[in-house]
Amino acid sequence: MRRLRRLDLAPLHERPFRLLWLGQSFSVVGDAIAVIAIAFAVIETGGGATELGFVLAAQAVPTVVFLLGGGVFADRLPRRAVMLVSDLVRGGTQAALASIILSGHAELWHFLVLQALNGFATAFFYPASAGLVPETVSSPRLQQANALLSLTKSAGAIVAPAIAGAIVATVGPAWGLVADAATFGTSAVFLGLMPLPPHSRAEIEPFLRELREGWREFTSRAWLWLGVLYSGLGNMLTLSPFLVLGPVVSATELGGASSWALISGAFAVGAVAGDLIALRFRPSRPILWFGLLLLPLALPPAAMALDLPAIVIAALSIIPAAGLSLANTVWITTVMREIPPAALSRVSAYDWFGSLALRPAGFALAGPAAVLLGIDTTLWISVCWGVGSTVALLAVPQVRALRARPPEEPRGEPPPRVLPSPS
Repeated sequence: MRRLRRLDLAPLHERPFRLLWLGQSFSVVGDAIAVIAIAFAVIETGGGATELGFVLAAQAVPTVVFLLGGGVFADRLPRRAVMLVSDLVRGGTQAALASIILSGHAELWHFLVLQALNGFATAFFYPASAGLVPETVSSPRLQQANALLSLTKSAGAIVAPAIAGAIVATVGPAWGLVADAATFGTSAVFLGLMPLPPHSRAEIEPFLRELREGWREFTSRAWLWLGVLYSGLGNMLTLSPFLVLGPVVSATELGGASSWALISGAFAVGAVAGDLIALRFRPSRPILWFGLLLLPLALPPAAMALDLPAIVIAALSIIPAAGLSLANTVWITTVMREIPPAALSRVSAYDWFGSLALRPAGFALAGPAAVLLGIDTTLWISVCWGVGSTVALLAVPQVRALRARPPEEPRGEPPPRVLPSPS
């Protein structure tokens, strides 16, 4: 057992990854605190649900819009430098907003402008981070490294709300933003301490040409673009409606907010379980398993549509949450091993963009769909889409046939061509 534990945490024995992991551990907790702090800060300054929605959108929209450009710059420049600047900008926006709130002169436009700048910097951080991870850890430990990063995020989602609640209740939401700013600064310090080889980059080409090259890398692999399309539509048609309608059903039929808290908590526990499994799980056909692991996501909306008790819905949420975390780790590791290092940030940007771009539409359409069709019918549509789209994905030969690349094998070679089955 002691040996297995050492193996599970093996990436932390490598100093570059250990420093990256420490920095990201602080940062994800700060992000989770900030979500709650901003909500209460908006309310404290006289805003309501509409104003809060605008503020959240102000942060999310620039992230999606500038992701592809962020991927180009993350492949052009030293990725650590891109992440450092992003951390400093995001920490600065949170510190500035906190100081304005503490001054007693905060207005809605302050929130909108500073969170938009925060989202802009985040668009550069995500692709740079995806490209940097393989540079910090030896290839055989890459999936364990991704699992540890995901585990930190999942655990932070459990711990951070309690920390945020204590800060908001005792000293006010502005200090939650101060805490978030401090975590960005801490992350920047750890990034700066990381020992990395000198950055090497081929001659820089025009921006649009590099963007097209990233697109060619992305579209040349059927498993990749199909998986991203599947994830984007799944976010829109399966996850988003459940996240919108779940609180409504909890409030009207399941006894109130405590029921939704129970279900959300079960998701968090399941996510941690999935990350722990990912430390040891090594599928030989990763994209086949990616689809199979996401199939249980249809369970929670189905349970809610069947009017099952909250405790049952919560219990049924643990399995899909674990599958989602495990599937994400398997997916990210496969992308990192299959894509050439010089194009990894651009391809990751297309991955992030395709996976996230449709989520706001899912949030926006879930309510009107429930009014027009009824909540149960809308949830059943989500269930049918989740099952049907997974079956369609797994019907593609290239998805089923892709085998995990051995860690020692160089990344970036095109995958073997798989002829479609005569049947």
